[in-house]
Amino acid sequence: MRYFGANALLWIGCSLGLEMPASATIPLPDSAIALQEAKHLDQLPPVVPWGKAPIDHSGRNQKGHASYYSPKFTHRKVADGNHMNQQANSAASKTLPLGTTAKVINLQNGKSATVRVEDRGPFVAGRVMDVTIKVAHELDLRKHGVVPVEVKPIAVPQPNGEVKLGAGAADLTPQQIRVATRTAE
Repeated sequence: MRYFGANALLWIGCSLGLEMPASATIPLPDSAIALQEAKHLDQLPPVVPWGKAPIDHSGRNQKGHASYYSPKFTHRKVADGNHMNQQANSAASKTLPLGTTAKVINLQNGKSATVRVEDRGPFVAGRVMDVTIKVAHELDLRKHGVVPVEVKPIAVPQPNGEVKLGAGAADLTPQQIRVATRTAE
């Protein structure tokens, strides 16, 4: 039996006049096309999720406020099935897919941290992310509790199991992108 890559199947499908699913057009994370798309996403204005926004697989930047998990959540089960580890670089997002690797930037002081989305929340209007106590220290947000942030997705798992580069990948080295996409799988 002979196997074809996604690009070959896309070409064959288009040649035959077949409609191909959009997922067949996701470029490989380490390709120049994926990096070009990440740079394009990074130039778009950030989205501001509100209400019951759907899961966003686009990889666009998000803007809002971040808070941190209370110590009482330590060792509780989170949405991905693991237990909360306050010393991990973990976060909760209402709209980013579980497994997403993202850069979170504190807009008050410019400090940043890389996180992996492992939970759902925060369930407070205007907040886009909850982070662990470790990440809160890195962002210097413990003093204020809630700070304005920009969330830049780096590697975003897609419904078909592939990983798409997000806006946060635009400024990374190929090595950093490989690490982020491995983490997102």
